[in-house]
Amino acid sequence: MSDSEHYDPLTPRVRENKDTHERKMPRGVVIRLVAYLVAGHVVAAFLFLLFTVAGKG
Repeated sequence: MSDSEHYDPLTPRVRENKDTHERKMPRGVVIRLVAYLVAGHVVAAFLFLLFTVAGKG
């Protein structure tokens, strides 16, 4: 008998002694995340400033 008779393409293969999940996020994703967080806070601070100044006038 060959292995092709028992091959099931819908069942994922399990690797022995291998971790299937990555342990760390890619560096580009981390840099982009930090940049978006900083930019989002800058925009939010600017809008807060606009509403604060407009509310006093």
